[in-house]
Amino acid sequence: MKIPIKYGLLTALGLIIWVLLAHLLISNPRSPVHTLFGPVFFNILHFAMIFLGIKALERERGEKLGFKEALKTGISIAFVYALTASLFFVCVIVFAGDKWLAVEPGAATTPTRVLLIQAFAGLFFGSLILGLIYSTVISFFVAKRRSEE
Repeated sequence: MKIPIKYGLLTALGLIIWVLLAHLLISNPRSPVHTLFGPVFFNILHFAMIFLGIKALERERGEKLGFKEALKTGISIAFVYALTASLFFVCVIVFAGDKWLAVEPGAATTPTRVLLIQAFAGLFFGSLILGLIYSTVISFFVAKRRSEE
């Protein structure tokens, strides 16, 4: 269980560093750094950390993992990442307020509380769903085949 925690926290740390640097250096929340490069960076980081976590578990065990074991490890990494990233953004909202939110013009009628709940649900479940997809793809390619046994 150490590997999913380690790689999930490293993924979240990458997200935290990116967010802090992007918001400290670039004040416009609609800049391409926030709207385009951020999601690309987060997805590449998420994919890479799941891959590295699965490979680390293989090295620790000294053998190739089965598909289910690799998938379970990848999803565990995604869960730790989703939970930690959500907690980070809760802390940002509590301490910095909602000034970092990029509110859409039509969303002015929607209460901030509803927007926050939607954002956290999207972050948490989106990370889990993408983690499931990434874990499935990675597990398919790195897992031990039955015919090899």
